[in-house]
Amino acid sequence: MAGRIPVQRTALATTIVLSLIGQSARAADEIQVYNAGIAAVGQFTFQQHLNYSPLGVKEPPLPGGLISNGAINGTPEFAYGVTDWWEVGLYLPFAIQNERFYSNAFKLRTLFVSPHAEQRDFFYGVNFELSNQTPPFAQTRFAMEIRPIIGMRNADYEFIVNPIVDVGFGRFGETHFAPVARVAHRIGQELYAGFEYYSDWGKIGDFKAFPEQEHTLFAVTDFKIGVLGVNVGVGYGLTPASDRWVIKTILGYAFPVPGRSRKCI
Repeated sequence: MAGRIPVQRTALATTIVLSLIGQSARAADEIQVYNAGIAAVGQFTFQQHLNYSPLGVKEPPLPGGLISNGAINGTPEFAYGVTDWWEVGLYLPFAIQNERFYSNAFKLRTLFVSPHAEQRDFFYGVNFELSNQTPPFAQTRFAMEIRPIIGMRNADYEFIVNPIVDVGFGRFGETHFAPVARVAHRIGQELYAGFEYYSDWGKIGDFKAFPEQEHTLFAVTDFKIGVLGVNVGVGYGLTPASDRWVIKTILGYAFPVPGRSRKCI
């Protein structure tokens, strides 16, 4: 028995390492439920996402990966309205941990929506996002997010679901189901309050046990300060695999289009 113990330990360690390698880092550079709203035709928009986890997961999701506890994640997002149903965008994700800056390369996206979604009671769309990732964030160089958008609203409430599918390419790539949702109440002309839900259930066809999944509920508010659109939220992790507390912010600005009124995002 004594001679077999090292072999068993080696096998167990190998299994754990392979399990870790098969996971991808879900850096929270963008915590947002898409509502099918896009830039006007010929308009440039800018959003700055910043998220902070004062009490997050302390184990790296992959060997050499970044932990979320105490980290700031974010991305500047640039977008352009091509038509009244098509918008393209560029992200430059990053993280700051222990006073060190980490770049996660870039993301390109193309978003197709029902025209003038902000004026519709029922709206829909789909976003395709191609990511070029760096080693501290993921084991796969390239990944894709497929984000359907389904929503309903009336004068007082809105309900939106994004049943996201994340696809990692390459040897360690996996396909995850990561749905998000939002319900919000309109309090004033430019003021909303509500809840947003974010999750990662794990690999499609082999979902993790619930305690090992990521489930986070945010209390959020949306408002405007002059020409800036603001989204602020405080999230609480519902499972051990989730960050316990997360603070998210989004600041948005829409550049004016000649001959058109200014539009905040």
